[in-house]
Amino acid sequence: MMIGWFSAQVFLGPAQRRLMERGVAVFCYHKIGLTPTATRDPFLYVTPKRFEKELGQLRDAGYSSARLTELIGDQGTSDRKAVITFDDGCTDVLQHGLESLARHKFQAIQFLVSGFLGKRNEWDVEKGDVPEQLMDEVQVRQWLKAGHEIGSHSVSHRNLRRLNEADALVEIRDSKKALEDRFGVKVEHFCYPFGGWNPRLSQLVQEAGYRTACTMDFGVNGAPIRNYELRRIIPLSNGEFLAKILHRLGRKVGRLAGGTK
Repeated sequence: MMIGWFSAQVFLGPAQRRLMERGVAVFCYHKIGLTPTATRDPFLYVTPKRFEKELGQLRDAGYSSARLTELIGDQGTSDRKAVITFDDGCTDVLQHGLESLARHKFQAIQFLVSGFLGKRNEWDVEKGDVPEQLMDEVQVRQWLKAGHEIGSHSVSHRNLRRLNEADALVEIRDSKKALEDRFGVKVEHFCYPFGGWNPRLSQLVQEAGYRTACTMDFGVNGAPIRNYELRRIIPLSNGEFLAKILHRLGRKVGRLAGGTK
């Protein structure tokens, strides 16, 4: 049986609870739908029912929606805030996520691969994974109209750590311009493809005009928040969601200092 947020906090130790109070959780999702049997990365899928339940647990626990912009600077973490992010721009997020987000009053940001709007997730297909349809321009505008944000996930979803600096800069800078020109909104947030980042890349992201960047490093974000090294949590899709997250956070409490490295 799934353990609720409050009961998880009660039955897990004080270290876990202190850690959750220490920083803001940025949740990382990819796809909303049934997990294909052929996928190599089942953890990237969450069913619509479970996504609904996870948002409900956060809402019932008194957590409200935050945008990445709210994390900028050395802010206190006493308010119960959570950030919902999606990587890649899959159409199933639009199809299955909007209603749950609206019902629980959460805003989300979708990190788009600017060169692949309306196409497939070829970076997954290349490694033998299942193809998924990506949102086209009309669908992205629908996402924006619903009150959500978009960010950049590079031009072509290449691992930036494997590129020379000039090519990495093109991926970072050109994706921002392409999305801003196409949709007429500010694109202030970046997400490193495959979680591949280093201090030099975070500097390039900053120089390109972004205000934050998300990694795939596990943990919460506490003051002082490192804007271009934001930690995230991938919700577990096959077990007690929040209980397991809290348990994992508890094991890492000795390695975290307010969410910094």
